[in-house]
Amino acid sequence: MPVAQWSAALIAAALSGHAPAVAASCDSLTSLTLPHTAITAAQLVAAGTFTLPGAGAGPNGPQFNTLPGFCRVSATLKPSADSEIKFEVWMPAEGWNGKFQGVGNGGWSGAIGYGPLAAALRRGYAAASTDTGHSGGSGSFALGHPEKLIDFAWRAVHEMTVQAKAIVAAFYGNGARLSYWTGCSSGGKQGLMEAQRFPGDYDGIVAGAPANFWTHLMASGMWIGQATLKDPASYIPKEKYPAVHKAALEACDALDGLKDGLIQDPARCHFDPKSLLCAGDDGPACLTAPQVEAAKKIYAGPTNPRTGKGIFPGLEPGSELGWAAMAGGPDAFPITADHFKYVVFKDPKWDFKTLDFDRDVDLADTLDHVDGGLLNATDPNLNAFVARRGRLLLYHGWNDPLIAPENTVNYYKSVEAAMGAATKSADAVRLFMVPGMGHCAGGEGPNSFDALTAVEQWVENGKAPAEIVASHLTGGVVDRTRPLCPYPQVAQYNGIGSTDAAASFVCKVP
Repeated sequence: MPVAQWSAALIAAALSGHAPAVAASCDSLTSLTLPHTAITAAQLVAAGTFTLPGAGAGPNGPQFNTLPGFCRVSATLKPSADSEIKFEVWMPAEGWNGKFQGVGNGGWSGAIGYGPLAAALRRGYAAASTDTGHSGGSGSFALGHPEKLIDFAWRAVHEMTVQAKAIVAAFYGNGARLSYWTGCSSGGKQGLMEAQRFPGDYDGIVAGAPANFWTHLMASGMWIGQATLKDPASYIPKEKYPAVHKAALEACDALDGLKDGLIQDPARCHFDPKSLLCAGDDGPACLTAPQVEAAKKIYAGPTNPRTGKGIFPGLEPGSELGWAAMAGGPDAFPITADHFKYVVFKDPKWDFKTLDFDRDVDLADTLDHVDGGLLNATDPNLNAFVARRGRLLLYHGWNDPLIAPENTVNYYKSVEAAMGAATKSADAVRLFMVPGMGHCAGGEGPNSFDALTAVEQWVENGKAPAEIVASHLTGGVVDRTRPLCPYPQVAQYNGIGSTDAAASFVCKVP
């Protein structure tokens, strides 16, 4: 039967988890007919021959030039008259594990993620990634294009997921038996949006440092920008970050009973940057009075000047070495400024110094509430996702300098409250906070860990993750391991063995 003739059956099969047991050749997939989808290329890539596309891509790294053979499908989705959503599906030529993986984006998400696709392929997954409907890392695409903003907000990922599953079913003759999502930052938000809006799309979701309270996260970037850049006297030079970081560690490192260069639980830390106030002349090891106030604002987070109500949490003690992105200037952090320029005020010349944290944040929220919510993914009701035996693993680095970690804690707590009991939510949703980790990766603490395997075991074998072992590497060599614990537990030293070995720690509620 020609591929085009059984397209409708494949779509229904992909959605139900079953498909005709008739495989198609890779190149024949260009004939596959799917709703508002044009398959522009389908080719079999021999092992070790994949080349990154695009001018200036540079030489392949080892994650690409040793890939196994796979079928690479490129397609364009047009769910609206103004949509042009590009996505790719990579499918192992041999050794498919029978599962599908969607991979997330970062920031304004205008590119296909070849690195995450390669990682998924190596694990035997059929995988898909989208550019979310535009090219580049700016939010300027949204100006005058409301449909493209919807594509970025949620539609591109959902449509990619549905059509990619149909492509997988056509190629193998069998639909994927399970589907997983992995993403961090905007990719974490995308995962939560899927669980909330389309609970049938994925069986397991890994959502790291999710940018899910998008409108208030954007305001937090403006808050930090105004705190340090609006008045030149408040600017904190990058050369001072190490001194502030050292002082924060000295104040809070030992609160967990172990001095190891990490603030295990920053929520217990009450570091006051006033302790660094210059006693005499200004210098790299102290802060001037305006700089002290700026640092306090970074830790406190934005508040409504009229009501005093918090808008978004502040960055945590320990995050100081990464402050340059938000506070380093000369202008406000572009990702956050773009939201107000192109989505809220629709003015590319808008000046971040003029943001009103009462009126303008309310305006951003009002605009986002249209049609039940657009960019924010804060709905705590995951009952439909959980009813399908869906499992959600959240994680966030405590030293994150871009998205305040407490935002993820707050979302997790809201899910607990919505689901009625902590024990019920723990059966389906768990949060792992990562001491010393920055934004999605890196940092002074153990920050390399396999969250996907943890959620696979949870979904496929009913084994909820009681801990996840993380590693810290220096020069490619592991020099410290530590268990990550399901919130609110933290890793506590048992008093025996090396403090650099995970086996010396147990997960307990402090």
